[in-house]
Amino acid sequence: MYCPAPVTGRPIRRRRRRRASVLGLIVLVVLIVLTAATCGGNDESGEEESEGGAAIACSGDPVTPKLPADFPEVDGLTYTKSTTSGPSEIADGYFEGDLEEAYESFKSAFQDAGYTITFDEIEEDDSEVAYKGGDENRSGIVALRDECSESGRVSVHITSRPA
Repeated sequence: MYCPAPVTGRPIRRRRRRRASVLGLIVLVVLIVLTAATCGGNDESGEEESEGGAAIACSGDPVTPKLPADFPEVDGLTYTKSTTSGPSEIADGYFEGDLEEAYESFKSAFQDAGYTITFDEIEEDDSEVAYKGGDENRSGIVALRDECSESGRVSVHITSRPA
């Protein structure tokens, strides 16, 4: 008489574990794709993302930013947006002129106001000037981008936070 070996159930458990692993991997990939899809696009003001060289609008009604009272004034600069994010004050706008002129104007204004420039660089299409100082002991960075759709303007993004 033939007596088959007892069934232990191990192959079935392995298949279930393999299916669960594949399903978990699929869920992870879907979450990553959805997260990446929500990270791009337009901001609230309708300005296009500057990634990839797309021109952005460098215009708008002038506003008074919430920067420190002794923050250097730069001739040719127009602020168009001012926001607060935690302890940081953020100001956006545009500079009338070219990138090199904007870069030199900000560097000079910070030095003349007694601020310390902690980092600066200028490249073909963008520039940064990082600073520290002032009466309120703030630090931050001025990011300049030569991507305005209007000729003769440079996009300006300023971040100021407690040092």
